[in-house]
Amino acid sequence: MPDRDHLQFGWLTADTARLLRTVFARRVREVGLTRAQWLALTRIHRRPGVSQSELADMMEIEKAPAGRIVDRLEEKNWVERRPEPSDRRVNRIYLTELGARVHAAIAPLADTTVRDALAGLTPAEQARLVALMGKVKAQLTMLAASDPRADSSEIDGIEDADDDVAASTRVVRP
Repeated sequence: MPDRDHLQFGWLTADTARLLRTVFARRVREVGLTRAQWLALTRIHRRPGVSQSELADMMEIEKAPAGRIVDRLEEKNWVERRPEPSDRRVNRIYLTELGARVHAAIAPLADTTVRDALAGLTPAEQARLVALMGKVKAQLTMLAASDPRADSSEIDGIEDADDDVAASTRVVRP
């Protein structure tokens, strides 16, 4: 890319992600769920028994806000905390049956959001975009994992950072 045009890539990527989150948040809000709650449900669905601390790392937020999100999900009977037998200070978080049903019911909104975002592209363009972004992500993952300034919690969460909205782009069918 000539001159500073490569900076536009970073801005476009960040702004596209922001807009995708905004559209998705509005759609899940209609069913009484915040994007943060959806993200937590998704992470717990993918890693049943995750601790609150691990969940915070996966969501890239502090532990206290993660705790408040889990509190709200627990109040709705969508998750339950179970004590860790080997460490009484740690609770493991699991979806309840109702939480699993909510997750399954909302997942199509993520798919639809991605399909709507990519609707202006041909199927070949969609596949190419996803392939290229996958290459960029792989490069950044390698850079992040090899960075001596990173701490282990940052590296552990790199692969988990995708939420279902982003993951839906892997299987785009117009």
